[in-house]
Amino acid sequence: MAAAVSPVSDLVCCTRLTGVVDIGANPIDGDPPYRAMLDAGLCTVTGFEPQPDALAELVRRKGPLETYLPYAVGDGGTHRLQITQASGMTSMFRPDTRRLALFNGFTEWGAVIDEVDVPTCRLDDIDEIGVVDLLKIDIQGGELMTFRNGRAKLANAVAIQTEVSFIALYEGQPVFGEIDLELRAQGFVPHSFPAIKRWAIAPTVFGGNFRIGQNQLLEADVAYVRDFAYPERLSDEQLSQLAMIAFHVYGSHDLAHFCILELSRRGSTPADAGARFFERINA
Repeated sequence: MAAAVSPVSDLVCCTRLTGVVDIGANPIDGDPPYRAMLDAGLCTVTGFEPQPDALAELVRRKGPLETYLPYAVGDGGTHRLQITQASGMTSMFRPDTRRLALFNGFTEWGAVIDEVDVPTCRLDDIDEIGVVDLLKIDIQGGELMTFRNGRAKLANAVAIQTEVSFIALYEGQPVFGEIDLELRAQGFVPHSFPAIKRWAIAPTVFGGNFRIGQNQLLEADVAYVRDFAYPERLSDEQLSQLAMIAFHVYGSHDLAHFCILELSRRGSTPADAGARFFERINA
């Protein structure tokens, strides 16, 4: 890929396109974080969405580098899917009505309108997934079980973007601290908060809009990256993929520069690659 498209690609040593896996690919929240990479032809996407309407929309609009599958990803067991009024709140966990009532709008959105038993697939058992460089996941409470049953597939991944909850809106839902401990145990560290959702505590409404929050944390998207304090533990491919993701997905020029400098130190990229990178982004 030409430097004009990617200021990074010719300064690293990727042997393939970045492999993105998107679990809970429902397009309800707009463009995914890797959209720019996909539009530039820099990555492939394997997405999972068990809700038929959302899956149909994904398939309708997909490009040649995208594949979408109807699997529910989890621990390999069968779970009762709680289908809610708002499709974005459908979950394998039952909504907690007491906590939903704390926040304007959520009682209606989280109302269960149907229940369906669905088999789940362990991430490690899904043959359609090849390499995972970036995992993006948002499955309303099922993230932790996916991580615990995907350790082999995630062993070479360099980035994970996951939704976390500070207030559990579902019964038995794992919260931020539990997810953080699991991902740290798998060799990841927090990198950024691409999105933080604050919500007003009911019945308070600010400015006539109940979606406007003040201080109460509700949910967030957290990007984790492979622990770069020990770059010697990362292969050239991992460092290269991390540089691509850091730059194109998160705008993290410092992390991309760090990876490029390590590759230069190894002799895997030109000695002046770091300087050339900064010349390009400053231009």
